[in-house]
Amino acid sequence: LVLDISGSMRAEDFKPHNRLYVAKQVIKEFIEGRQSDRIGLVVFSRQSFTQCPLTLDYGVLYNFLDHVDFGMIEDGTAIGLAIANAVNRLRISDAKSKVIILLSDGRNNAGEIDPITAAQAAQAMNVKIYTIGAGKPGNAPYPVDDPIFGRRYIYIENEIDEATLKQIAQLTGGEYFRAEDEKALSRIYRQISQMEQTKVHVKEYLQYNELFSKYALAGLLL
Repeated sequence: LVLDISGSMRAEDFKPHNRLYVAKQVIKEFIEGRQSDRIGLVVFSRQSFTQCPLTLDYGVLYNFLDHVDFGMIEDGTAIGLAIANAVNRLRISDAKSKVIILLSDGRNNAGEIDPITAAQAAQAMNVKIYTIGAGKPGNAPYPVDDPIFGRRYIYIENEIDEATLKQIAQLTGGEYFRAEDEKALSRIYRQISQMEQTKVHVKEYLQYNELFSKYALAGLLL
């Protein structure tokens, strides 16, 4: 899971919350619907880092996700760097299916790696990327905290680079989605979850504890 935490994710067009808050809640729902998948979390703005490595311990993943917030990294949008980071995490995996779900609301304006170059690296590693553009078309309300006048709102233009996000998905065999509200975002993650179903073969061992003896003894005495 690759999540944009740049300043523009503060926009509150997913009322009554901002884009990041809603994305975190929907991602939790997505995680709840998965079984036997190792899932990790990469966050990015001007830089990118692994917030949680690939794990089957979803409780730990939830905890790391809860701690994701603005200001963890200098502001910016390094989509290419984020993809490269995620691909590097998946590179050593021997799983048959390797998937990145990338959510962003902006265009690449930072980082040393171009998004398309990173997508080509993902393609070479057989990593499929689903991309999600978050935000309503047009201007979105953005909160500004003034020490004198308190919180006020200005309107910022939505700058999703849909062309690049579509190209990333197309290159890697994934798909691009546009989320304009919370319901749409939740529906998108459910759709991706259904598309990425893999059969898992599990060996089960049953251990029996024989409990009849005390009842047999009681019966014998009677």
